[in-house]
Amino acid sequence: MTTPAQTESTEAQAPTTVVLTDVAAQKVKALIEQEGRDDLRLRVAVQPGGCSGLRYQLFFDERSLDGDIVTDYSGVEVVVDRMSAPYLAGATIDFADRIDAQGFTIDNPNAGSSCACGDSFS
Repeated sequence: MTTPAQTESTEAQAPTTVVLTDVAAQKVKALIEQEGRDDLRLRVAVQPGGCSGLRYQLFFDERSLDGDIVTDYSGVEVVVDRMSAPYLAGATIDFADRIDAQGFTIDNPNAGSSCACGDSFS
């Protein structure tokens, strides 16, 4: 009996949602533990605003919205709504804790330009 040959695609597929680094996942997990709740997830969204047109939003949320894309990173759920997903596909969220920078950073390949403060993009 012969079976059809299975072919594997060698094309690299671009991520369809945000990527959370291990360092950022550990920080999010610690912040959720500080809140004392186990129902919270990190929601990442894009909203109109800022000096470049669009602004990132990162916040803890317990809601589930229709069309949400949920990805688990080391026990931390990252949620992106369906309207924000195209703007955030392939973006990497990291956490910096250095003398010159502290906080979450977003490296977004979809951002054509950003403002000097780094809070918004177009």
